Amino acid sequence: GVVNIVQGLGDIAGETLVNHPDVDKIGFTGSTAVGKKIVHSSAETLKHLTLELGGKSPVIIFEDANIENALAGAAQGVFQGSGQMCVAGSRVYAHRNVYDKIVEGLSLHARNLKLGSGFDPSVHLGPLVSAKQLKHVSSLLDSAEPQGAEIVTGGKRWGEEGFFVEPTVLANAPSTARVMREEIFGPVVAVTPFDEIDEVTQWANDTHYGLAAAIWTQDVNTAHTMARRMRAGQIWLNCQLASDLSIPSGGFKQSGLGKEHGLEGLDAYLQTKSVFLKL
Repeated sequence: GVVNIVQGLGDIAGETLVNHPDVDKIGFTGSTAVGKKIVHSSAETLKHLTLELGGKSPVIIFEDANIENALAGAAQGVFQGSGQMCVAGSRVYAHRNVYDKIVEGLSLHARNLKLGSGFDPSVHLGPLVSAKQLKHVSSLLDSAEPQGAEIVTGGKRWGEEGFFVEPTVLANAPSTARVMREEIFGPVVAVTPFDEIDEVTQWANDTHYGLAAAIWTQDVNTAHTMARRMRAGQIWLNCQLASDLSIPSGGFKQSGLGKEHGLEGLDAYLQTKSVFLKL
């Protein structure tokens, strides 16, 4: 009875748990849209909630960054798991002096990735999780060029079977484009040049998400300045996807409520009781 597994779809098993009066706490990892539904549904019983939701994480590469390391980190940060990660770095901002190198390097990396079955150890990228997700990612890719982005590599479905999407690198996407505003949850990255630190700070924070951000620079002052400025719950300095169960993680803004991991993660499942005794 310590751990009980209830299998079922979210709109059946999940909704039942959220609505049940004997369930005091809900921890959920998933989309922001479903997280909002949980908030509404849990209002009747005022449940305690921990929500780890969507993201549109920026990756900021400064002129003085170790370009080789930055490229490896940015590629892993968006292509791992076929991009199906809440913390995927789908927006890369590269200083104009290294912008061409970043676009070229990410594109080369994308073209060298092998797609196929996850049971094949030589494969780098597997399929998306469902036909519905393939339709969503394909819709975003179809909107890219009409909305001003340049498709450098990839940009379409791969193969005729399964839910595969080519690893895709976009360039010069305007901030208003869907690929810059919406969570993609696929192997797609948009690269944008910047000139000044204030400029890129504003662009990076211009989203209703705030789950993670990555900063690549060899200047310690720049690194910590950007870490303070980023409105995100998890900041990576010269690395990406780093995690530790002792370190709390959780999003700002519409990327979630509360924290997972660390002491803050444990506190979310506890309640403080005050007891007064007159002697």
